[in-house]
Amino acid sequence: MSTLMEGMEQWKKELEQWLRLGIEFLHQIPPTQLYIACAVLLLTTALLLLIQVFRRTKSNTIVLAGLSGSGKTVLFYQLRDGSSHQGTVTSMERNEGTFVLHSESNKKGKTKPIHLVDVPGHSRLRPKLEEFLPQAAGIVFVVDALEFLPNCRAASEYLYDILTKSTVVKKKLPVLICCNKTDKVTAHTKEFIRKQMEKEIDKLRASRSAVSEADVTNDFTLGIPGEAFVFSHCHNKVTVAEASGLTGEISQVEQFIREHVKP
Repeated sequence: MSTLMEGMEQWKKELEQWLRLGIEFLHQIPPTQLYIACAVLLLTTALLLLIQVFRRTKSNTIVLAGLSGSGKTVLFYQLRDGSSHQGTVTSMERNEGTFVLHSESNKKGKTKPIHLVDVPGHSRLRPKLEEFLPQAAGIVFVVDALEFLPNCRAASEYLYDILTKSTVVKKKLPVLICCNKTDKVTAHTKEFIRKQMEKEIDKLRASRSAVSEADVTNDFTLGIPGEAFVFSHCHNKVTVAEASGLTGEISQVEQFIREHVKP
């Protein structure tokens, strides 16, 4: 017991000696240098914490939006199961799930699941979109390429409202305009759809005084004053792709998802 006490006493003396040496060393450092060193240490610690928080909170949510009948739910099942089966889900109900993309289900190694939300396309249910935008990593806006012309104005209005929402603008959420049903011979091309929607949104800019009625409290405008609107003028990145939920040709949609939800 006495040996243990002697050892503890010796350890205490050595600790006090090291502490005195440390204090003496600090006193020898000019105050300015000491303050700078402390500031650098604090900033480095804060930066590392921010990086960790950002990594933990990076979203894996992708939102499917678009008019009723555009084929959002078929795309949902293709991405999840590799099947066009729609089950009992209708366009009046929200459809969501967290899963590994079907095309990646047999891949070896770690693959990050995505959280996919199919928002109802009915005009009365579109406000549900607001619930998911703050967590979204990207938006897939689905357009019916087969019945595009009769729905061009309605689809453009919906997309306009999305592109001028404060969350989309502030977060610069990427948007993919997915021209669905392009397997049909009479379907319009993505270039035609892009140009027609740009023209329609250009008209909406004037009629709405460049303020979205759906988000009137946030005065975000689209395009460049005095110039015809094109999607490249948007605050966020807007791209256009072709797909067919029926045949399973959805590679461009999967590429968009993996670009913004890393494996």
